[in-house]
Amino acid sequence: MEQLPAGFFLARQFNRDPYREYARLRALGPVHAVDFPPGAAGFLVVDHEHGRAALTDPRLSKDTAHSALPVDAEVFFGGTVLGADPPDHTRLRRLMARAFTPRRVEGLRPRVQEIADGLLDGLAERGGGDLIEEFAVPLPVQVICELLGVPAEDRDRFRAWTAVITAPPLDADALARRRDVARAFFGYLTGIVAERRAAPRDDLVSALIAAHDDGDALSGDELLSGIVLLIVAGHDTTVNLIGNGVLALLGAPDQLRALRERPELLPAAVEELIRFDGPVERATQRIALEDMEIAGVPVPKGAWVHVSLGAAGRDPAAHPEPDVLDVARSSGRHLGFGHGIHFCLGAPLARLEGQIAIGGLLDRFPDLALAVPAEQLHYQRTGSIVRGLTALPVRV
Repeated sequence: MEQLPAGFFLARQFNRDPYREYARLRALGPVHAVDFPPGAAGFLVVDHEHGRAALTDPRLSKDTAHSALPVDAEVFFGGTVLGADPPDHTRLRRLMARAFTPRRVEGLRPRVQEIADGLLDGLAERGGGDLIEEFAVPLPVQVICELLGVPAEDRDRFRAWTAVITAPPLDADALARRRDVARAFFGYLTGIVAERRAAPRDDLVSALIAAHDDGDALSGDELLSGIVLLIVAGHDTTVNLIGNGVLALLGAPDQLRALRERPELLPAAVEELIRFDGPVERATQRIALEDMEIAGVPVPKGAWVHVSLGAAGRDPAAHPEPDVLDVARSSGRHLGFGHGIHFCLGAPLARLEGQIAIGGLLDRFPDLALAVPAEQLHYQRTGSIVRGLTALPVRV
């Protein structure tokens, strides 16, 4: 079996249109060897059936301590619910879910709408602008800051820290900078936690502090790691959901028109946009706990398994005419939020923000259009698991 190089995920051709490359690979087989992380035995799953199965396979661990190649656990969310296996994962997720409830998320709807409307006012006054920088980025930043009770005067600093932490450290200097920023970030959040312990408020930090289950509660380190994870997981993902989704709709005028004419399709449309060109291109790491096989391909103990959520979303075996955007499609089978016990805890908030953001844009700006040719748009080339545009200039 030919091994894909370490730079596969950084290649310009892949970055521009990963789905064409995934279709080529899928025609050759569902699983391919890949040198990623460099020096590790790695495998890339590019179909829906085996990708979905891998996401729930107990032989695949989220804990990087099982990796045959030593790695920095902090970079891969070590110590958080995202980097843990049962029973630790079960306990951490149960406690976090007691605070981060669907009811709390739904209670944010009026405020999310208010924030989105204010940002749309700014776009209207300017006649357009960069939809990423002026709308898609500040919306989730303001929402998560209000959810956590971060003071307004600290939000620019908060956003700068988040930008560094969400970028993968590709070299020693970037890793050192990330560690410095993480130290400052944790120090800041430690102060927020101390304030909430002394004087609880109606915010998520206070709810996480108060979360108990049969006398069990999050430790101080678990609390801080959980907060950082919610911030990181809820930032780039929502930014890219908005950016990728709007671009997809602008590229399919019939679907844009259908969604404007039938706004009740918005929830289904958001699911379809996640399937079609979702914000998370690959799932977070899985590591083989034993020698095993996936689709007949031998996977040795300690190897890394990468499930491409993007490739699964374009698999014709799971989604008829997968390269066609259809806002009325029933896309309940997509893997954009993962699957199994690691299904995205923040999915309700991402859906809420996506529906309000995209619905608001289409309702407010009937003449919404790209301000530059689509060929001039670029996606971030960082090797990260997320997929998103560097900018999206529009006229409104």
